[in-house]
Amino acid sequence: MTLTTSKSPIKTIELSPLVHQRPLLAIGHGTRNAQGRQTFIDFVEQYHQLDPSRPVIPCFLELTEPNIQEGVDLCVEQGYTNISALPILLFAARHNKFDVTNELDRARKRHPQITFHYGRHFGITPNIIQLWRDRLLELDSPENNPQNISRQDTVLLFVGRGSSDPDANGDLAKLARIIWEGSGYQTVETCFIGITHPRLEEGFRRAYFYNPRRVIVLPYFLFTGVLMNKIFDITAQQAESHPEIAYNCLPEMGIQPQLLEVIRQREIETQLGQVAMNCEMCKFRLSASTGESNHHHHHDHNHGHHHHHENSDPYAQPEAYHQRIWQTP
Repeated sequence: MTLTTSKSPIKTIELSPLVHQRPLLAIGHGTRNAQGRQTFIDFVEQYHQLDPSRPVIPCFLELTEPNIQEGVDLCVEQGYTNISALPILLFAARHNKFDVTNELDRARKRHPQITFHYGRHFGITPNIIQLWRDRLLELDSPENNPQNISRQDTVLLFVGRGSSDPDANGDLAKLARIIWEGSGYQTVETCFIGITHPRLEEGFRRAYFYNPRRVIVLPYFLFTGVLMNKIFDITAQQAESHPEIAYNCLPEMGIQPQLLEVIRQREIETQLGQVAMNCEMCKFRLSASTGESNHHHHHDHNHGHHHHHENSDPYAQPEAYHQRIWQTP
């Protein structure tokens, strides 16, 4: 197996001018992995350096510090009453829809003078699609493909984090399909490292149905962490079991100019009040409209974050997953 770690160098990019010089709260998911935490902070700091005209404050929803409340407090200490809050998240799932907004509600109760302007997740954008196409093009080089295996003999395995929100899982499948179409690869399989199905091991099993000479694993993650390491480990195990197949496992996206440009687009949307999300198929909205569940979900912040129990995955078995997936939260 080849762990492809080459990443495009950060080029000088020009950002569109901002409408308002109000602070930006850049909110990451959070990780216990020190490298992943630091990469997120470096990512936010690099974005700030491109335009230091207003504060850009990194903070995390869970698992590490600084948290959202601390980020808001920094803005308040500097005298700001209007704050842009941007979730640095790939898709709109529970964290984006409820957990972050609940944190902002908590901050508003402590600082009633604050007005929050909440931004949109990254979603499916031309910048990200081009980023992946560029990375796949690099894998055609002799350095990364010494056996000169054709794309027609190669299967893409697109790996997402996994969510209990079907809308977010569907977006990953859509993105994988967009990247595959016209690429020349034999096929693309979409799978997940947790929560939902098919899991990564099943993704490999499906890939082998096509008798590929090469499998390229594309982990759809912004930054490294525990789950990225798990993907690498499982891919290495597969490579050991199938020595006749060539494997490439790409790293997380990391700090890339295309992503810095996406943040700028999202920040401008937030400042102009042009944030729009597709809520028609949101399971939380549908549940609320039928009266089956309270549409508001509260995150317990008086102790550790308990919605990521190790060895306690309520969706571990496909049967359990299908029984629970449309239940809320």
